[in-house]
Amino acid sequence: MAEHEHGKMDISVQEKTFESFISIVTKTSIGIIIFLVLLALINA
Repeated sequence: MAEHEHGKMDISVQEKTFESFISIVTKTSIGIIIFLVLLALINA
């Protein structure tokens, strides 16, 4: 079995996946906040 060397693993795919996930969560959160604000203004 090979020895584990800390910091040698290629994590570029995981970093791209994480960046995409954060982007989707951010855009969705902003959309929901805008929707709730508009909903509150319409019902005021």
